[in-house]
Amino acid sequence: MPELKSQLCGDGDESEPEYLQFKIILLGDGAVGKTSLAMRFCEDYFAKQYKQTIGLDFFIKRIVLPGDVHVCLQIWDIGGQSIGGKMISNYIHGSHAVILCYDITNYQSFQHLEDWLFLVKRTFDSGSMPYMALMANKHDLAHIRAVKPDKHNQFADENDLYQYFVSAKTGDHVQPGFYRIAADLAGVVLTKPEMEITQKPTRAEIVNYQRHDPQHPEVNAHDLVKKSKCTIM
Repeated sequence: MPELKSQLCGDGDESEPEYLQFKIILLGDGAVGKTSLAMRFCEDYFAKQYKQTIGLDFFIKRIVLPGDVHVCLQIWDIGGQSIGGKMISNYIHGSHAVILCYDITNYQSFQHLEDWLFLVKRTFDSGSMPYMALMANKHDLAHIRAVKPDKHNQFADENDLYQYFVSAKTGDHVQPGFYRIAADLAGVVLTKPEMEITQKPTRAEIVNYQRHDPQHPEVNAHDLVKKSKCTIM
């Protein structure tokens, strides 16, 4: 992991506390929800209409972790079409954390994670890898998922990835996921109660499908919570 340096993230106002600043990269195919995840975390907002990210967008989020540790997260939202671009290595360079994102209803987006991961490894070939995480988005559509949990877990285990099951649409586990990453980068240990208070109540949408249809078995969240390095569902 790159050396983590404490620096002021703000406008230079001496009255502001000192922030640990971290660069976080979101990688993955287009339409998997990278921008939506960043917006949900930073602005608690979800745009229903899809808008493709061209190149990259930036988001800034300041949070305070237990122990009065102030953290400023600089989130780089990389457009999915950038995978073959000349600038992709420059975008990834110097990152403290890389989050590989995919859509659980789109198996191809999961398959392409190998290509995105290769780009990260190539960029950090001569140095230590950044904090690596895997975010499975659109968990609100678990009843029509194309990527089974065992495939997800296998990929995370084989590549030593912290893993998170999230939904940008409902906000489910987005805040806890990013808070966990921020805490790990800052060296702050979060207790279970501290993690729970970061999760806002979510509004469930009723999906009309046969409850006992073998094609759509019930999903027990407790049964699906498995641990690679860390799994949040």
